[in-house]
Amino acid sequence: MQPSVAVVVKGYPRLSETFIAQEILALEARGLALDIWSLRHPTEKAVHPMHRQIRAKAHYLPEYLYQEPLRVLKGVLWGLRQPSAWPMLASFWRDLKRDLTPNRGRRLGQAFVLAREMPAHVRHLHVHYLHTPASVVRYAAMLRGLSWSFSAHAKDIWTTPGWELTEKIADSLWGVTCTRGGQARLTDLSPEAEARLALVYHGLDLSRFPAPPERPLRDGADPADPLRLVTVGRAVAKKGFDDLLAALAALPDGLHWRLAHVGGGELLPALKRQAAQEGIAGKVVFLGPKAQPDIITLMRDADLFVLPAKEGTSGDRDGLPNVIMEAASQRLAIIASDFAGIPEFIRDGREGVLVPPGRWDLLANAINLLARAPAQRAALGAAAAERLTRDFSMEAGIDVIAAKLKAALGQSPAVTAPGSTEEAMAE
Repeated sequence: MQPSVAVVVKGYPRLSETFIAQEILALEARGLALDIWSLRHPTEKAVHPMHRQIRAKAHYLPEYLYQEPLRVLKGVLWGLRQPSAWPMLASFWRDLKRDLTPNRGRRLGQAFVLAREMPAHVRHLHVHYLHTPASVVRYAAMLRGLSWSFSAHAKDIWTTPGWELTEKIADSLWGVTCTRGGQARLTDLSPEAEARLALVYHGLDLSRFPAPPERPLRDGADPADPLRLVTVGRAVAKKGFDDLLAALAALPDGLHWRLAHVGGGELLPALKRQAAQEGIAGKVVFLGPKAQPDIITLMRDADLFVLPAKEGTSGDRDGLPNVIMEAASQRLAIIASDFAGIPEFIRDGREGVLVPPGRWDLLANAINLLARAPAQRAALGAAAAERLTRDFSMEAGIDVIAAKLKAALGQSPAVTAPGSTEEAMAE
């Protein structure tokens, strides 16, 4: 059987992780055999069309060890018989002394199961996120004597302790990350990261998106045809949706608008209460999680996309949210925060408007001004679409990852690609 890569994720499938589904599908198209291993079962009923196109089989580890005790016991008994068990357990013990939590023990149990159940044709592991999923992969790779690599994204980079990031990078074969800020954080922490880490933007597979629509020139003056705003993201602190609602509540009465929010999340009830308290509940609709085609339809009907991201709890932050590039694919004008990886794509006044994170007053001003300037919105949307097409298509980044994975499997890469897509960025 063809040598394969085990791709390990925290949850699968997830509506909020289109970039992972896009990557898996593109790697399969480049001839790589993949198996998907997920730490969690799906919690959403809807899936993206990409998920249905992926050929790789999804396997699910015990989310909580007590739920599948026999499976866990088999993994432990098998693992303890392996020559590499004691070096792995020594590494786990060092980790446990610095992170004395039930979560650490759960990852060890999942690693025993993963190491035992992975088929013999798996020759390399690739994990998304450097926090808990990478712990499972690191322990399992030690047990099986396999190499592993990682894709670091956002929360994992900014909320994982420095000692843990440093040791994981040192144990990995190579890694990629999707923003310059994330790359700088990891290279500052780890001497090994300089040689092992590449900057690879997710980009978009533009063949999956329709051509941008022609938009009416709404300016918010007509109450019968209000300005249409859309925002997309999980209702969590780092998305800044509380700031967006505060900004909208501060808009002048003569500006007529409606907002559609797409996404689930634990803060959704609080946001609904805030909208009611601000007196704007009749202008805001919370649509819940939606598949990508539904989101694109909303964007095509909208006049303005807004994402006021900021630092969340425990230092959590976004990378470069794919929804911003999706909005750009439809030439939709964008207002976002000058924060995290966003300014790596959106340059203020060129591809969109950027405001300082957490400043709902400045956000309100930006929305008010751009709402009344449909020609400026059109120009910004066109510039963002051009930058997306020129500098942020999916192909270059996927070629880098595919070449690295094929090299890990001992195959000859079908493409010759640089170790980073950073050079392709136009400043």
